[in-house]
Parts: sequence; C-alpha cells; structure tokens
Amino acid sequence: MIRADVLVTNKNWKKNIKVPNIYINKKLKKIYKRTNLFKSNNFNFTLLLSGNIEVKKLNIKFRKKNKTTDVLSFPFHKKDIMLNLLKSKELVYLGDVIINLNKILDKKKLLTKITLDKIWLHGFAHLLGYRHKINRDYLKMKKVEKFRLFINT
Repeated sequence: MIRADVLVTNKNWKKNIKVPNIYINKKLKKIYKRTNLFKSNNFNFTLLLSGNIEVKKLNIKFRKKNKTTDVLSFPFHKKDIMLNLLKSKELVYLGDVIINLNKILDKKKLLTKITLDKIWLHGFAHLLGYRHKINRDYLKMKKVEKFRLFINT
C-alpha cells in the first residue's frame, strides 16, 4: 500500500481541495490498484501544501536558491538504495514533497485537480529517485507522471 501524510500550512489550499488528505490518498489507492510498482510493500511520504514564504525558505536552506518554485522534493533515500527498497517487504518512508499554491496560481490563474495531480506526481517521481536531468530518467519520470491519466477516471 502507499499512503501520504498531507499537511496544510496555506489555508487557501482548502478553497481548492476541501479535504486534501482524503483527496490525495484516494488517488494513491487508484495508483496502487492499477500498477504493480507498489504491491510488495508499504510506502509512506509526506506532502506539504504550502505557499511562497515556506517554499522559498526551504529552497534557500536546502538548495541554496533564493527563489520560490512550484514543487520541492526531498527523497529520503538515494536512487540505488531506493531500487532495492522497492523489492523489499518492509515499510519504506520515501521522503517529502512540498507544493506551492501561490506559484501554481501565478502560472495557471486557476488550480485544477489535473494541475495539482501533475505537480504532486512530479514530486513523487523525484522521491522514487528519478531526475529529469538524465534523459532515460526523464522518460521514466514522465511515465510516473502519467499515473494522473488513470487517477482522474
């Protein structure tokens, strides 16, 4: 099974997604049912629904970039370790994903559930060890992001 602990620090999220924890975990349940990727063990990660100030602080502290962004991911494991953990039977903590509502609204003017799904799945793919700087990882990452096609049905 795969579960997310969803934390909300920007109250404006609830204007767009009434109960974020239930929304995200329903999507994860659909992914679990439709793919074999997570069948062998239990996965958990934290999803923080935030805003500009928090994201900028984290970006400065951990990435040394003095700017805000739409999504940050902090994998708990390195990719080679993650690949082994995907095969194990134990509970695996994947890491943290932080999504910035303000940055999304700046780009889109409106938060849709499809936009939200694309962004949190992008961050989730990073937790699995994928990086878009490497071509073959970019293609695999796009496959993970396409989970949104069947979680919205």
